[in-house]
Amino acid sequence: MIRSCCCFFSVFLLLSGVLLTAAMPPPNVVLIMTDDQGSGDFGFAGNSLIETPTLDRLAAESVRFNRFYVSPVCAPTRASLLTGRYHLRTGTWGVAFGRDALNPGEITLAAALRRGGYRTGMIGKWHNGEHYPSVPLGQGFDEFVGFRAGHWNEYFDPPLERNGRAITGSGYITDYFTDEAIRFIHESRARPFFLYLAYNAPHTPLFLPDRYLKKYQAKDLDAFTAAIYGMVNNIDDNLARLLGELKDSGLVENTIVIFLTDNGPNSRRYNQSLRGIKASIYEGGSRTPLLVRWPGQLPAGKVVDVIAAHIDIFPTVLELCGVEQPATRPLDGRSLVPLLRDAAPDWPERALYMHAESPATWRPEPFPGVVRTQQYNLVNGTELYDIVADPREQQNVADRHPEKVLELRSRYAEWFMDVSTDRAFLSKRIPVGHTAEPVVALPAPHARFKGGLRYFDQGWPHDWITNWSNLDDSAAWEIEIVHEGWYSVGLQYRCPPPDIGAEVSVEIGGTTLYGIISQPSAPTPPKSSPKELGGTNVPPVQWETLRMGKLWQPAGPAIVTVRAVKMPGRVAMELESVTLTRLE
Repeated sequence: MIRSCCCFFSVFLLLSGVLLTAAMPPPNVVLIMTDDQGSGDFGFAGNSLIETPTLDRLAAESVRFNRFYVSPVCAPTRASLLTGRYHLRTGTWGVAFGRDALNPGEITLAAALRRGGYRTGMIGKWHNGEHYPSVPLGQGFDEFVGFRAGHWNEYFDPPLERNGRAITGSGYITDYFTDEAIRFIHESRARPFFLYLAYNAPHTPLFLPDRYLKKYQAKDLDAFTAAIYGMVNNIDDNLARLLGELKDSGLVENTIVIFLTDNGPNSRRYNQSLRGIKASIYEGGSRTPLLVRWPGQLPAGKVVDVIAAHIDIFPTVLELCGVEQPATRPLDGRSLVPLLRDAAPDWPERALYMHAESPATWRPEPFPGVVRTQQYNLVNGTELYDIVADPREQQNVADRHPEKVLELRSRYAEWFMDVSTDRAFLSKRIPVGHTAEPVVALPAPHARFKGGLRYFDQGWPHDWITNWSNLDDSAAWEIEIVHEGWYSVGLQYRCPPPDIGAEVSVEIGGTTLYGIISQPSAPTPPKSSPKELGGTNVPPVQWETLRMGKLWQPAGPAIVTVRAVKMPGRVAMELESVTLTRLE
């Protein structure tokens, strides 16, 4: 009788626990990622020169993954983070020139959580496509404040976007993004929310408030490192404000906070003695701390040494939130919940893969790349490192373990063939005419040149086309007209007064429009800036607009080609973009 009562009581408690668990509101999720912050840019990583008390405290309150991997450059990491898939599957294979865009058919973490009843917001740097639908509002986010491109040149009172509308941020960009994140949290308290906060610091150019720079210059650091550490210190102060908002709003206990960075450090500085920096396929280029905090639900201070990666965040968050995984393309990631919760999880051995082709070219070979297991890294198919014994990757042991080299090389080749089968992304066209975004700018870095045209700088975002000095020169963009109809065409240009008067043409699908460059521009500012300590030196400039007229376009692929027809001066113009506007 006593045993029966005990059994009944146990069942009652079990059922009650299930009911209580089911009655708990779904947790909020705040996913924070910094840009170009290396694994050594933290106090908890053993760096005695940098001050990160907020992140150090967050690490102590979190489950911390010591061997967590991302891609060695920005956009591929973001694509894998949001989709749970290796970036080559998602259409993202570079960091610029349109190669950073997600395929429209991808289902992001934001889209999956929104289907589960979450309010979704993205604040900061997107870097997974500049054209709809490969933009935040087309990829599952209810709200977006930030910029779409891979980097930004203006850090004080920055020109940004709010849900497709141009705005000007107030103050320093990291401070402003934090203000917006706090606002989003405050406005979302009535329902579960997902906030993706992607700071663009400490990416170059190295603009920061003077007090942070002077603080680290006083530590006798070189100018570049002093600026980086100052930017990270500023991030830390802003995270103190953000986490303080969660506490003040009573949301700490029911909010999962996840922190990581997008790749290795953008200079040679303290990196826990790991080999390589940003863009390197060695450990230092793609190893970052992962912090996951959920008070009362996950153990504080737990350290996990099992390998994991950006592709694991998607299934992990969905499981923690109790949101059903949507019918999507095959995932590569694995939920980390067993590692987060269990002291001794049943965790099968796995391998992690990375392809690191140059963003400027594509060769259909599997290397350069790396395959990682719990013990070994095989780099470029020839270098084998025992990471347990040699975490700095100093001793190539391939000659001692030829069978392991063959095994991992075979596994890598099989993986590469799988993820790169569909190479349609190599010839992406810019979509034009979506109802959700009727105005589309075809930026200069997406163009193909003929003749002597070149970029003002290197073709990164904000750059433009110069040296238009020959009638044989042309710039062309491949587009896809989504809806047939009338489109107005404009050119964003600059021209010095002595060269005014060039006649230019825009041809689309066999129809040509003509216009005259008639508005002179002020001289282009020099590349360098006295406040800048590194990175891209493209200055902000003002552009004139030449309205070319309108034309009818059927749906389907087309090519937009710009030429100079007559050129009375030395050059025709400098060209920033071609704008196509769908007319009702």
